[in-house]
Amino acid sequence: MTSTPVIRPYDPRDRAALDEICVRTAHEGGDSRPYYTDPGVFPAAFAAPYAHLEPELAFVLDDGTGAAVGYVVGTADTPRFVAEYRERWLPLVADRYPEPSGPPRTPDEEIVALLHRPERMVVPEVADYPAHLHIDLLPAWQGRGYGRALMTTLFRALHERGVAAVHLCMVTANRPARAFYDRLGFHEIAVPDAGPVTYLGRSTATESR
Repeated sequence: MTSTPVIRPYDPRDRAALDEICVRTAHEGGDSRPYYTDPGVFPAAFAAPYAHLEPELAFVLDDGTGAAVGYVVGTADTPRFVAEYRERWLPLVADRYPEPSGPPRTPDEEIVALLHRPERMVVPEVADYPAHLHIDLLPAWQGRGYGRALMTTLFRALHERGVAAVHLCMVTANRPARAFYDRLGFHEIAVPDAGPVTYLGRSTATESR
């Protein structure tokens, strides 16, 4: 009997899978393990805090056997999330990933520095898009419509909570991701001196798409 993949709410038992998916997609959409000494810093910064702080906005793609092979996580209110990230999340991971004492000297330290600076998420130019998100799928599950389904699930959850618009921040060099977001109706938001990243936004409405 063939198992049917399904999108379902995140369960705490998915945590290890969430971490693995993030690690295997964190380097410009590819596997981060060849490039980082401890790539676990990626889920600590970009996936796990969302599942911990706002689990009602975390959804996974289940391969039909109970295993998560993709996820979308987000927050409805970025400034509030940043405050909770600093107060409630950082104390849980700071021992494993202590803040660098000076400018980052290695790729790992660059990500650890981002982990310890959640205020970077509060960008004035995206204030009209109060929600934000992160999405990742294992390579074998990409390009099959599951990413769109995950995003639509999150858009609906946000819309039901009265959140009108959402943004994301992506590494500009990840061109396949940009093409995916363009197909979903995201548009670029001009942010001065954004460095190696691009900000995109769109309405959470799904009816017309």
